[in-house]
Amino acid sequence: MQNEAGEYVDMYIPRKCSASNRIIAAKDHASIQINIADVDESTGRMTGSYKTYAICGAIRKMGESDDCINRLAKKDGIISKNF
Repeated sequence: MQNEAGEYVDMYIPRKCSASNRIIAAKDHASIQINIADVDESTGRMTGSYKTYAICGAIRKMGESDDCINRLAKKDGIISKNF
């Protein structure tokens, strides 16, 4: 497909699961994408940036999505390491 400038662009770019690196298919209606906002430590307000995590339906089906989000948030420094 071409855009107005005549450049070739993809119509669909698949997402990858943040926990398992699986490609999330277009028909995976059980998958989620969550944005966790970065917060200023002194004021407690959102800074405008965020971390995005995508979790595939297979991880959610196993009931492991909460553990995966906690592990990813610990790795990124959003929650403390001793949580």
